[in-house]
Amino acid sequence: MALPKISLVGAGQIGGTMALLASLSKLGQVQVIDIAGDMAKGKALDLDQAGAVLGFEGNLRGGESYADLKGSDVVIVTAGIPRKPGMSRDDLLEINAKVIAGVGREIKAHAPDAFVIVVTNPLDAMVWVMQQASGLPAQKVVGMAGILDSSRFRFFLSEALGVSMKDIHTMVLGGHGDAMVPLLKFTTVNGIPLQHFIDQGHLSSADLDAMVERTRKGGGEIVSLLKNGSAFYAPAASALEMAQAYLYDEKRLLPCAALCQGEYGVKDIYVGVPVVLGKTGVEKIVELPLDKAEKEAFATSVAGVEGLVQSVSQYL
Repeated sequence: MALPKISLVGAGQIGGTMALLASLSKLGQVQVIDIAGDMAKGKALDLDQAGAVLGFEGNLRGGESYADLKGSDVVIVTAGIPRKPGMSRDDLLEINAKVIAGVGREIKAHAPDAFVIVVTNPLDAMVWVMQQASGLPAQKVVGMAGILDSSRFRFFLSEALGVSMKDIHTMVLGGHGDAMVPLLKFTTVNGIPLQHFIDQGHLSSADLDAMVERTRKGGGEIVSLLKNGSAFYAPAASALEMAQAYLYDEKRLLPCAALCQGEYGVKDIYVGVPVVLGKTGVEKIVELPLDKAEKEAFATSVAGVEGLVQSVSQYL
């Protein structure tokens, strides 16, 4: 049986990490594409040669030609420039919009049946650009952000509560920026509401507020520490969780940037919401009952995304 083909557009830190993780999990044949074709070939060859040690077959290929997208089941796009210290995600708007529009047109030409996951920032606006440029059905074009943001929040909570991250379930919605919305009332520790731990004195409201703020600025914290680049391990793992849900029809309920068509009062905008991912892509958007404060925070986050989309439309 032929292996699924996973094409990674962008051979930087996230792309290289995804190539390794996809190989380790035996997710499929991996194709790495980058304008720096030799770098893509070098990373693919290096990983192929690691297969004998790490226990996977050499199914990686690298190059610069978008024609190699042909036959892709999944395309994950990280192309563009990363943040540098002092930059916000939104500062990347113009240059990355042009890059993503170009990649979208290549996907339309060579892999029109693929499921496309966008990782490039500013995330929500870039997914919108990708869908517009590629012309792919909206349910086949999504953005990776909510899984990453939720994972960061889970880590901070696990440290504060002294429990395993595996037992913490939470969801972060809205745009992938400083106005993202962690849903506290839907956050549980092995089924126990987070509020219980606050009531029992295990976590103060001030500590929780600080963790929410740290989650919102989690990417910037890593950028400031790395000095020359942005996060890549957690984003790579998060994107591959989405790819696996699609390839194996897992029906996973995950927070992803999806095109809303009236859900949560949002129309024609990509923003982070809970979705079911399966073999057709986004199979449904799940609407949660938000309270007044959550609705207001979500609306603020969506307004920020709408402003970016208005700015970016000229680059199409």
